[in-house]
Amino acid sequence: MRIATLSSASPSRQGVIGFSAAAVLMGTMGVFIEQAGLDSITTVFFRCVFGLATMAAYCGWKGYFRSQRYTARIVGLALLSGLLMVSQWVFFFGALERVGIGVSTVVFHVQPFWVVLLGAAIFREHIGAARISWIALAFIGLAMAAGIGWRTLSANQAYLTGIAFTLIASVLYAGVTLIAKALGGLRPHLLTMIQCAVGVIALPWLVPTAALSHVSLPQYGWLAGLGIVHTGISYALIYGAVPKLRLPVIAVLQFIYPLTAVLVDWLVYDRTLTPVQVAGVALIVVASLGVTLGWRIGGGTLRRIARKVA
Repeated sequence: MRIATLSSASPSRQGVIGFSAAAVLMGTMGVFIEQAGLDSITTVFFRCVFGLATMAAYCGWKGYFRSQRYTARIVGLALLSGLLMVSQWVFFFGALERVGIGVSTVVFHVQPFWVVLLGAAIFREHIGAARISWIALAFIGLAMAAGIGWRTLSANQAYLTGIAFTLIASVLYAGVTLIAKALGGLRPHLLTMIQCAVGVIALPWLVPTAALSHVSLPQYGWLAGLGIVHTGISYALIYGAVPKLRLPVIAVLQFIYPLTAVLVDWLVYDRTLTPVQVAGVALIVVASLGVTLGWRIGGGTLRRIARKVA
């Protein structure tokens, strides 16, 4: 019986394997952040240091520096993207400290809806009744997945701060997504490298010197993992996989990341979602697929789901 290798598989299968592997790796990121045990700004700084080194080495190996053409517009948008991305990492890592890996990662994945709303506000894009319905459903799911109720609103301010940080991070990432669409002439690997470079240059002004000088060797190991595994390797896998995949497949595979994060949070830290939170996650997943794939609200939606994913 012949076992197919990744190199001999079809492009679409290579894409599925690469994207899935990257999503699983990203789902373990919260463990590295928690085990490093540093404040969010310091953690992001070191992620940028190791991520910059990894992406620069990869881009040099692939010859992207020689083939890329730069203009003032490309450089300006890339730097703005870097500011948004680094800020997003700081808020998201701060949310992990307050909310936990599973909930924060699930809540963060409402960012496709911010993309739609920002696109409508900035570029006057038409949303339509169906998308509005899916977005409304998603934010109902958001409240359920975040576990927000009257008791939470009145008694757990730290938890609410974490949820707020997650939502801010998701809005910032939506901005990064819109800028990336406008930077079609810039390789995404180079864009990630520039984003990390922005963090390396900007964050030392905010990171206390004492925090940088008192990092232990085990902490450096976790921080190196964030830069090498969760930035360099994961992003390279995703960027290599996306051109080989159809939109319906990407829309489904993107949820491997939050589902892995929920599983890892349970296995490593024994933190589980309540049934209401699980139902909220399901609503976010369905609504995200509906927005991404342009589903209409109606009786034939489930049949179209099965056909599109198959």
